[in-house]
Amino acid sequence: MRYGRLTLAAAALLLLTTASVPAGTPLSQTERHSLSSDAVQPRGAAPGPVVQRPQHEPPFGAFVGSWDNYIPQLGRYAQWLNNANMQVGHTYLAGNSWADIEGDPVVLGMWSQWRLADPSRMLVLGVPMLVPNEAGVPDAEVARLLAQGAQGDFDRYFLKLARRLVALGGADTVLTLGWEMNGVTYTHRCKPDPAAWKTYWRRIVSVMRSVPGQRFRFDFTPNRGVDAIPWTRCYPGDDVVDIIGMDSYDQPAGATFDDYVREPYGLQDQVEFAAKRGKPVSYPEWGLFRNGDNPEFVQRMVEWMRTHDTSYQTVTDYCPHGFWQCDRNPRSSARFKQLMAGSKGTPATPAPTTPAPAPSAVPSPSLPATPPAAPSPSAPSSSAQATAAPGASASPKPAATTGAPSGSPAVAPSGTPTTASPAPAPGGVPARR
Repeated sequence: MRYGRLTLAAAALLLLTTASVPAGTPLSQTERHSLSSDAVQPRGAAPGPVVQRPQHEPPFGAFVGSWDNYIPQLGRYAQWLNNANMQVGHTYLAGNSWADIEGDPVVLGMWSQWRLADPSRMLVLGVPMLVPNEAGVPDAEVARLLAQGAQGDFDRYFLKLARRLVALGGADTVLTLGWEMNGVTYTHRCKPDPAAWKTYWRRIVSVMRSVPGQRFRFDFTPNRGVDAIPWTRCYPGDDVVDIIGMDSYDQPAGATFDDYVREPYGLQDQVEFAAKRGKPVSYPEWGLFRNGDNPEFVQRMVEWMRTHDTSYQTVTDYCPHGFWQCDRNPRSSARFKQLMAGSKGTPATPAPTTPAPAPSAVPSPSLPATPPAAPSPSAPSSSAQATAAPGASASPKPAATTGAPSGSPAVAPSGTPTTASPAPAPGGVPARR
């Protein structure tokens, strides 16, 4: 052990930093990573908060495509898994224009009807916070847009989305708002101005919770690890977050699952952060990537999700990440099928009847019943295409007027894909780094 002036200085710095944190928000193991001199070292053996463990299979599903015509693919996927109960449908708003953020009524309506057909089902919707969301917008412009959002300039679009969801039957949708905010892929990233980002998130939640009949749940979903900024610096507050998610892909090359558990801001930090706040975790995006066909990752990831308080999980099922629509991963596909085939899922529970209250720190907005139309503050038009993700189909989420995207696998009468052509990624699904 080393003692001396450096140690005392470090202790003083930690004391000063801790003293500046508001009451009720003690530093967790995760938050201390940014203050510790060994931040990049693996986690030690110090005990953490008790992690809740479910007594059932967490609800699971897959992302198979964003448009409503991809809904039947979930049934075919379930058939491939020996009629497993795939309870989660996962889709995204395109994020090319503010009209996208308001939601296409046909697409939202069809996905909402899929959810309502079975009380055990769950609809997860990725909602961008800024547009255009995959256009390489520079940091200075991102900071300016975040400031506008924090001031309420974009409230009307989220209000309209909330009203549409409630009217169409999606009142209990889980919203992965501003997902992967700790990365660099999206315009809605946090690093250019974390304070404005958190205020903007709080404002969006306040706006959407102001709609009568809503029972939305908001899922704070960073990338696993530090990425561009520690995700704890983006966390907007317990009163505006219902689920603490994490997108977890098998990367970087050469890494092991134990690395993903122990890394700063990794899987263990996530579940401890959530347990301290009494919140469940989720894995809205997970799958293979830099380490190729890796059945060990599949085994360990499924075991991890089954042994923690997982609200839901959805695998990203297109090449190179997935198992059903991609023929590049035969060993992992076999392992995934072995693990998930015939799963009964989670028994249905009655939906809550009392909508979540608006966050106390942000007053409920006073908004007109019919918000006036407003031009997008961003230059690209609604026909702008999303940036292609490496390893996935180019321009994966076309504008709604262009019809369904190409790239869906051919399906035999039995429901099993006959080709392995990859399904397109959604506009907004991150380019994997």
